[in-house]
Amino acid sequence: MTPKQKQKYEDLGFAKLDTDREARTGTGEAVYCAGKTPEQLLRILRKFREKGCRVLGTKCSAEQAKFITDAGEQIRYDSISRVISLLGDAPAKQKRGRSAGKLKRAVNLGPVAVCCAGTADLPVAEEAAQTLEFYGVKVNRHFDVGIAGLHRLLSKIGDIRKSKIVIAVAGMEGALPGVIAGLVKSPVIAVPTSVGYGTSFDGISALLTMLNSCAEGVTVVNIDNGFGAAIAALRMLQIK
Repeated sequence: MTPKQKQKYEDLGFAKLDTDREARTGTGEAVYCAGKTPEQLLRILRKFREKGCRVLGTKCSAEQAKFITDAGEQIRYDSISRVISLLGDAPAKQKRGRSAGKLKRAVNLGPVAVCCAGTADLPVAEEAAQTLEFYGVKVNRHFDVGIAGLHRLLSKIGDIRKSKIVIAVAGMEGALPGVIAGLVKSPVIAVPTSVGYGTSFDGISALLTMLNSCAEGVTVVNIDNGFGAAIAALRMLQIK
């Protein structure tokens, strides 16, 4: 690897920030906020702003978000999804960059249907929806359409079929993605959640159901990983 090809990162000691990710992959850095102190998270976000990077944070607590706003940073925070993003215009160098062109094209992508089985699955579903919207993808939300009341899903299936990709979020037994995959032509990205009673094993039961789905066209991400599902959908939409 030549010096010009060397990847860029900023070393804060406790974290190495990937400031070149958007140029390489078309999507900016994502910060997993859980487990970080408010002070660490503030330093991370400030460095990204300084470098002109678009950045999204997931699993951000209300306490972390309050600390950042109290410190004077402009952010958007959603308490349901626990997604945080920096506000403000992108620097001129970013607007002219290769990655900015990719993101501009993403505005016309979609729609993606984000479906969740129950209200308890909303945080993960919203994490997926808001990540897609951060990158300009049109999202159609269909919430509380779990199979315990199949008529709720069937009443929305016409709209769901219009989507290019479906993200299906469910806990408990995790059957929703398989049911949807048997009714639509679009690829289905299944997201198990840690919602459920004792033998759901914090989402493992839903995960195994989704992995063992007999309906074709189902791809599965990890438990509670709405962000990962959204980025997978975004990259599928960008395939030419």
